[in-house]
Amino acid sequence: MSARDKLRILIADDHPLLCEALHRALDSEKDVEVIAEASDGEEAVKLASELKPDVVVMDIVMPKLNGIEATKKIKEMTPNVAILILTAYDDDEYVLGLLDAGAAGYLLKSARGHDLVNAIRAIQAGESVLHPSIIAKLLKRAMMAPVKEQKHPELLSERESDILKLVTLGMSNKEIGKKLFLSERTVKAHLTNIFNKLNVASRSEAIVKGLKWGLVTLEDTTDKFQD
Repeated sequence: MSARDKLRILIADDHPLLCEALHRALDSEKDVEVIAEASDGEEAVKLASELKPDVVVMDIVMPKLNGIEATKKIKEMTPNVAILILTAYDDDEYVLGLLDAGAAGYLLKSARGHDLVNAIRAIQAGESVLHPSIIAKLLKRAMMAPVKEQKHPELLSERESDILKLVTLGMSNKEIGKKLFLSERTVKAHLTNIFNKLNVASRSEAIVKGLKWGLVTLEDTTDKFQD
């Protein structure tokens, strides 16, 4: 596999031993390449802006700028960079705050190396790395936010709109393909187009922005796609 085909990863963590362990776990995979390490939040923002990795693996408690603030700044500067948070906390409100900041998902620090690799691959495939209960709470929070005026009502094609609605229901690429009689590869291609049009890098971001912009509603998903 050429370097261009590998998933490019930036690790942001201020603990040298953990950073080394993450680097080693990721470098052992043929389709993953660690391109840089940051030891504080400000350095993470700088490197993400300069190098534009596919995914930033981000710690929360770091010097100069914490992971949440660093995530916000990275998403403002490079919205197509996905951010996977590593945290020791799994409180729902805490996790929802991370997602509001623009994180694609989160993993607990107790996770194993293969869990991290699988989560990175899932993000790049347009799959969810969130527990269904968190997705449900994310939807509820997003629905409570005021809908912003959508200046581009035809932003998504009909097929893309259908797929975004099914994503909102928490369906996997395989389930969406089965529902719409599409291959998983075709579903992934549509998701890539959706992410590009919404200027996001993950499912969780697409769900939030789609609901806030009025591109999808819970009524749409319930009424149109019931078996």
